[in-house]
Amino acid sequence: MYERRGHPLLAWPVFLHRAAIHFVGALLLGVLGVGIGVVGYHFVAGLEWVDAFLNASMILSGMGPVDRLDASAAKIFAALYALFSGLMFVGVMGILLAPWLHRMFHWFHLDDSDAS
Repeated sequence: MYERRGHPLLAWPVFLHRAAIHFVGALLLGVLGVGIGVVGYHFVAGLEWVDAFLNASMILSGMGPVDRLDASAAKIFAALYALFSGLMFVGVMGILLAPWLHRMFHWFHLDDSDAS
């Protein structure tokens, strides 16, 4: 998928297409993550759809929960979802940054004759 050390840098349009594909993948993962949280908060915690979306969005963005949860099952779901959200953040950032960091490292390792 990525060019090797001996290959020249990709042209900007091709690279931006690659970055756009990574962005779409990260966006889909984010939507999946919010969807898991919304469904869990709605069915496990008994929150209305809008409140479930608010809580899932706040947890996934790292801001913290909004509503107080009283049931043990809801608290366990919220704890597991918070752990999942932390890993999701790391994964999404890795997907978003991968093409840019690869291009930067590839550019650093170009021979002087290839840089033109």
